[in-house]
Amino acid sequence: MAGKIACLVVLCIVAVARSAEALTCTDVDAHLKNCVPFLTNTGLLGTCCDGVKELNAVASTTVDRQTACTCLEAAAKSMLLLDLTKAANLPNTCGVELPFKISLNMACSTVV
Repeated sequence: MAGKIACLVVLCIVAVARSAEALTCTDVDAHLKNCVPFLTNTGLLGTCCDGVKELNAVASTTVDRQTACTCLEAAAKSMLLLDLTKAANLPNTCGVELPFKISLNMACSTVV
């Protein structure tokens, strides 16, 4: 019985540790903060692609990709002077393949 309890405790610790690693909008914003000048036509591409590639690498699960999608959609809706064409083309510009196009209306729940 003690072995079963110990196993359950270990499983709970692993589950909590994994949920602590879940991607957040703060994470997404941090990865893409250097893209704002480029996407608002106030600066150059610069190191933006580094953040895009890093975000793509850390968003490795369906849940993380859906979270990133939702965060990007919310950011796009709130960003003044956003160049929607540059935003939609950003993954291609940076050589990254995403399962969605950045826009004001993304179907994030369908992202896998």
